[in-house]
Amino acid sequence: MTTEPKSATTSVAIASSGLPLTERQEARRRRILHATAQLASRGGFDAVQMREVAESSSVALGTLYRYFPSKIHLLVATMQDQLQHLHETLRKRPPTEEEPAARVAQTLMRAFRAMQREPHLADAMVRALTFADRSVSAEVDAASRLTTTIILDAMGLTVPPTSAQLSAVRVIEHTWHSALITWLSGRASIAQVKIDIETVCRLIDLTTPATGPTAGAAAGGRAKSGRTPTSRSKPGRAKRR
Repeated sequence: MTTEPKSATTSVAIASSGLPLTERQEARRRRILHATAQLASRGGFDAVQMREVAESSSVALGTLYRYFPSKIHLLVATMQDQLQHLHETLRKRPPTEEEPAARVAQTLMRAFRAMQREPHLADAMVRALTFADRSVSAEVDAASRLTTTIILDAMGLTVPPTSAQLSAVRVIEHTWHSALITWLSGRASIAQVKIDIETVCRLIDLTTPATGPTAGAAAGGRAKSGRTPTSRSKPGRAKRR
């Protein structure tokens, strides 16, 4: 097993420094991420060793550490890269369902099936997210923001999301991540994952504000009658005492 230099974890990563990369640096970063994905696809989390990544991407080991201070940083960045690729694909071929909740469910199942095609890579990336500590918070936050963007795009909002909608999105993200973990560990079938995703996406309907004159009239009618939409009485005989 390759021993990682102790100074690597204290170095400032080029890729997460916030400074724009030069064309040459971006090309080098792309090679590193591609090599990481290839190694993880073949052997999972344990197959991704910094020395092997450096050799496969034709960069010096010290250079690799300047881009990614640790294996965890590297795999989380790989997940962000995979999500970015998914986002671009979804922009070209957006979900076709009519309702927002159904579009989000369709989007997340497309993401899940992409992970399903590369189970070793998916396992490596999910394990990296699980092991990530505060030193990887910037990379984890970036991946989370991208996931949020993908979901919001699928919702097709024409106005900024409300706090309730953002809360629903966070719950959906957590459920998707949890469903992926349970599937990878063999504790859930694909059918069960689909049911869980579709169920949690119903939160979108519950948190979407009602709009239009009919919504206002309905709200006013409920206020006068003191009844909720679910409290409508059914026709029939009165129950005897």
